[in-house]
Amino acid sequence: MKDSITKKPIDTYIKIVALSILFVASYSIVKPFLLIIIWSALVAVALYPFYIKVIHLFKGKKKGLVTSVFIIILLAIIVVPTINLTSSVVSSSLEFKESFEAGTVVVPPPTEKVKEWPLIGEKTYEFWTEANKSIENVLRDHKEQLKNILGKAFSSFTGLMGSVFLALFSLIFAGIFMFSAESGYSTSVQFANRLMDGKGKELTTMIVNTIRSVIKGILVVAIIQAALAYLGFVAIGLPGAAIFALLVLMLAIMQIPALLVMIPVIAIVFSTHDSLPAIIFTIYIIFVALSDNFLKPMLLGKGLQTPMLVILIGALGGMMFMGMLGLFIGPVILAIAHQLYTAWVSENVIPSGTNNDTDAIEKDNEQ
Repeated sequence: MKDSITKKPIDTYIKIVALSILFVASYSIVKPFLLIIIWSALVAVALYPFYIKVIHLFKGKKKGLVTSVFIIILLAIIVVPTINLTSSVVSSSLEFKESFEAGTVVVPPPTEKVKEWPLIGEKTYEFWTEANKSIENVLRDHKEQLKNILGKAFSSFTGLMGSVFLALFSLIFAGIFMFSAESGYSTSVQFANRLMDGKGKELTTMIVNTIRSVIKGILVVAIIQAALAYLGFVAIGLPGAAIFALLVLMLAIMQIPALLVMIPVIAIVFSTHDSLPAIIFTIYIIFVALSDNFLKPMLLGKGLQTPMLVILIGALGGMMFMGMLGLFIGPVILAIAHQLYTAWVSENVIPSGTNNDTDAIEKDNEQ
C-alpha cells in the first residue's frame, strides 16, 4: 500500500520532467521560425474574409489553385512597389555620387521666404545659402553629423527591407493556414475551451475580431494617410514624394503624428511655390495628417466588445514592449485580460431583483 502511494508522486514528477524537456526541445526547434509563424497567423486572420469571398466566387472549385493565385497576387502587390522604391533610392544615390565626384552638384538658392519660417528660419537660410555657394564645404564641415544621419537612414532602410521579406514569407505561410482554416479554427476553439470552460468559441471570436480591428484601425489608416499624402506631394511637385510618403506610412504605423513629416514639407512648399497653391496644399495636407483622429474611432473598435481604449493602449504598449509584432499581440493580450476580468466580476454580481443583504437584515428585525 505504501509503495503504491510513494510511486504516484514519483510518476508525476517524471511526467512533469519529461513534458518540460519535450516543451523546451520543441521551442528550441521552432524558435527560428516562431516570428514568421506568428506573423503568418496574424496575416491569415486578417485576410481570411477576403479569401473566403474569392473562394465563393469560384464555388469552392480548385481551392488549392485559387489559393495559390490569391497569394501570388498579394505577393506582387508587395514586391512591385518594393522594387520600384529600392531602384529609385539606389539610382538617386548613384546619381548623387557621380555628380558629386564630377563637381556638378548644384543646390538651388533659398528664397527670402525661408527667413520667415518660425524658430529655424534664419539658421536654415544661412545653411542653405552656404550649401548653394559650396556643397563640398558644407559636407566637409558637417561630416560627422551627415555620417550619423546617413547611418540611421541606412539602418531604417535595411530594417524596412527586412520587414518586407518577412511579409513575403508570412504571406506564403498564411496561404497554407487559410487553406486549412476550418481545422485550425476548431483546434483553436478546443484549446480555448481548456482555458475557459464552455467559452472557447467566444474567446476565439474575440481574438479574431481584435486582430482584424487592429489591422483596420492602424495599418489600413496608415496606408490611407500615406496614399493621400502621396497624392498631395505629387500634385504640388514635391521632390522625393515617394520617400516622404514612406515616412508618413512608417510614422503612422508607429502611432507617431504624421505632422512631424508634414511640417518640413509645408516649409519646403512655401519656400518654392506661390502663396495660393502653398496655402491650398497646407490645408489639404493638415487634413490628411489629422484624418486618423476620425478614421481610428470608425475602424479600430468596430464590431468589438472590448472597449476601444483597451485596444489602443494594447497596440501602443505592445509596440513599445515587443516592436511591430506587439502592435497586434498587445491588443489581443489586453482583450483576453479584459474578458477574464469581466467574466470574473460578472460571476460575483447579485442577480437583479434579489438582495441577500436586505433579506438578512429583514429576518434579523423580525426576530
